[in-house]
Amino acid sequence: MTNFTIAWLAFPFFIGFIIYLLPKLDRFLALGITLLSAAYAVQVFLEDSPLKIQLLDSFGVSLTIDQLSSFFILTNTLVTAAVILYCWQSGRTAFFYMQAIMLHGSVNATFICEDFVSLYVALEVIGVASFLLITYPRTDRSIWVGLRYLFVSNTAMLFYLVGAVLVYQAHHSFNFVGLRGSPPEAIALIFLGLLVKGGIFVSGLWLPLTHSESESPVSAMLSGVVVKAAVFPLVRCALMLEEIDPIVRFFGVSTALLGVGYAIFEKDTKRMLAFHTISQLGFVLAAPVVGGFYALTHGLVKSALFLIAGVLPSRNFKELQYNPIDTKIWIALVIASFSISGFPLLSGFGAKVLTAKNFLPWQVVAMNIAALGTAISFAKFIFLPHQKLALNRDREIETESKVGKKLPLGFWLAMIILLGGLIVANFVYYEAYTLKNIVKPLITIAIGWTIYLLIIKKLTIKLPRAVEKFDHLIGVMSLMLILLFWIVWTRSRILT
Repeated sequence: MTNFTIAWLAFPFFIGFIIYLLPKLDRFLALGITLLSAAYAVQVFLEDSPLKIQLLDSFGVSLTIDQLSSFFILTNTLVTAAVILYCWQSGRTAFFYMQAIMLHGSVNATFICEDFVSLYVALEVIGVASFLLITYPRTDRSIWVGLRYLFVSNTAMLFYLVGAVLVYQAHHSFNFVGLRGSPPEAIALIFLGLLVKGGIFVSGLWLPLTHSESESPVSAMLSGVVVKAAVFPLVRCALMLEEIDPIVRFFGVSTALLGVGYAIFEKDTKRMLAFHTISQLGFVLAAPVVGGFYALTHGLVKSALFLIAGVLPSRNFKELQYNPIDTKIWIALVIASFSISGFPLLSGFGAKVLTAKNFLPWQVVAMNIAALGTAISFAKFIFLPHQKLALNRDREIETESKVGKKLPLGFWLAMIILLGGLIVANFVYYEAYTLKNIVKPLITIAIGWTIYLLIIKKLTIKLPRAVEKFDHLIGVMSLMLILLFWIVWTRSRILT
């Protein structure tokens, strides 16, 4: 298994370069890598005990592969495969598939890291690959959005690197367990870097513009898996060190409320989805012990929604109210929206029930409010008008001009993978299907829809975007560092 792991880790980068030599096979090679990752994820999930690989014993550089890793790796696999199929007939060059596979490989690497050095390397590769995918259209807008992402990311990783050095100085080891007994500033710096990279709380306000202005397949990968590369280490640290768990849970609750608060009033489809990514990452952090299953569900849902948003006739919810979409697209949109709202028969239901069972008492009220906000947010999609394309050719041409062009087969194959995954994953936690567990989310969804139809739909509130400006984002990092230092310092007696 150790040799298989090393080969699996290196293979995406090797194939990425091979794609340049054999550009006509770019899509097939890229899809083959996802099949390899799927096989690896299943193998890990079936293992009874975690696999530990020591790379540099004297420096505490090591890898750990367990069932938590398998959930995140499977998420990355399904999302990447769906994106490749979605782009199959799009005419994208070998460069796109090369970067997508390298991004896939580097994201996988973060899911097995148990030390701050190997994690740093993986996160930096992710930053470069993401930048190249964001700027793929080579427009002025995409280049600026990509550079903005790269600047914010690199600044965050500078803080992270200083924190990692301080951990090593304290323990002569880069292993995650070195957080115990490290100085408060080391923990604060590392957490700041991960919170920014993961789009958590106010540190994640770079995320809406980046994800919404990228091409839909890139947005799907960014929201579906890339941000989880920084969330995973936070979950791992919370599970390894009980002293870190309350800190991670605090930011989970905070980001769940912040993200959903913005999402409720957002009028742009892709920006709403981006803000809701922030909120849903909060659910992953709010109950670390079951964060893997929730991350899988969210990754499938959010990737599907971003891909669907890319084929809608408009990004503006107000315009969509007067511009019906094709019923087939609407059905896919509703399935994904139902799942993320916690509707039974989809994995979002089991994920929310399982997560709620692992909340601490002080989290319950806030997370129920966030769940209600989720139902309100996705009512915007569920209640969009729709119509079926006519069979008559003349009428079909006229209808397509209003509803959108006929979608390629790759789009529907991507939907089968992502939405089908939601149905299959529903059986992971079949114990959730009790009367009490079913009634609560249905009531929450009903209340959310009512609030949307009676209040939110009629509001014209426009949220300010000044906080998303680049200079403000850097300033927020400083404020977050102060907050993190204060939180860790107040708990310093426990941490030491």
